[in-house]
Amino acid sequence: MSDLAGVDRIYAHRLRHTAAMDVLAGGGSLTEAKELLGHVYTVTTMAYAKVDLVSLRVLAVPFGQVPR
Repeated sequence: MSDLAGVDRIYAHRLRHTAAMDVLAGGGSLTEAKELLGHVYTVTTMAYAKVDLVSLRVLAVPFGQVPR
């Protein structure tokens, strides 16, 4: 189907990863992502829910500075 849309082939793993990340980015819990993906174990879901380092950089405090 992605060929018809003129985009690179998209595999199921990418779609599942995106779904898990969207749940977490929207304020959902890891448990909610687990249920969406149909996993039995949370550790399985954690493989799909990778940390978004770009988003975390915005929250990081420069070394040696304490927020007030």
